[in-house]
Amino acid sequence: MTSAAPALSVLDLVPVRTGQTSAEAIAASLSLAEIADRLGYRRYWFAEHHNMPAVASTTPPVLIAAAASRTERMRLGSGGVMLPNHAPLIVAEQFAALEAIAPGRIDLGLGRAPGSDPVITQLLRTTGTTSDVEQFPRYVQDISLLLSGEGATVRFTSGGEYTVHSTPAATGAPVVWLLGSSDYSAQLAASQGLPYVFANHFSGQGLERALDLYRTGYQPSEAHPEPRTFLTVNAVASPTAEEAEARALPQLRMMSRLRLNKPLTALETVEEAIAAGIAEADATTEQIVQAARERWFVGTGESVAAEVRAFGEKYGVDEVMLSPVAGAYEAEAMDSAAGRAQTLELIAAAL
Repeated sequence: MTSAAPALSVLDLVPVRTGQTSAEAIAASLSLAEIADRLGYRRYWFAEHHNMPAVASTTPPVLIAAAASRTERMRLGSGGVMLPNHAPLIVAEQFAALEAIAPGRIDLGLGRAPGSDPVITQLLRTTGTTSDVEQFPRYVQDISLLLSGEGATVRFTSGGEYTVHSTPAATGAPVVWLLGSSDYSAQLAASQGLPYVFANHFSGQGLERALDLYRTGYQPSEAHPEPRTFLTVNAVASPTAEEAEARALPQLRMMSRLRLNKPLTALETVEEAIAAGIAEADATTEQIVQAARERWFVGTGESVAAEVRAFGEKYGVDEVMLSPVAGAYEAEAMDSAAGRAQTLELIAAAL
């Protein structure tokens, strides 16, 4: 008997390639969201990153609202909102509004990392301290309460109380997820009875331990009586393995620049990445590229689908979130994402 294939979802960083404007990059991602919705993907999440030339996904709530107007059935969310960058009340209000726009379709994924360099981190935090990171567990609880129909209660030292709601008359609430790639996030999600996503696309280190900590330490909540988790993977699917490897190269090289603290640029085209790799012939870069490539799912639709199925079975999840990292050829339109769309289409067809 063949086991059921895992459900598929999408994580989008809204990549910006050489010569592409932010408007074109966002248009390409919104077009991709429409395609994912049509293909039956379960959910579509936008990441939060700041001050990166190759990433236009800086404000997940804005992108979610735009995608809500272009899609009909799949869930939309953040992968994730980096909570130390924002006041909990603002986050709750934004996602309560999104839930009103697209009832029953909104996910609020929360992360603890800043999503950028130390300078941007300080600009985003009005206090200029690490207190927001230290308060992360309480902020997560506050947001859940603010999104509930009962709201959150502020208790004054004088004995008085003040009730706060994220929206006046909610009929539903987003599903709150915790995101992370560490033992800390897994244990926090377990202790608060929340769904958990391990950021495997970013760091595959510690995956098995994190899932074990989450599942064995899970404290059932009213909303989530059982532990619930899925995993993210970087994926590129093309009609041929050769094309897939070529389309993976721009993002692989970008990963090496991040690891080596080199100046960041817009994402290279496939042609630029191939030419640069030949010209540079740098052993360290090649080593990082190869190490990252070993964790990615790259190949034909059939081969990547088989990897996705095996991955889901190995870790006991019924859903896998794809980060479609296929690069673009120079001749491809700026306001569409041909390689990423092809990835979603081929994997969905094969599964």
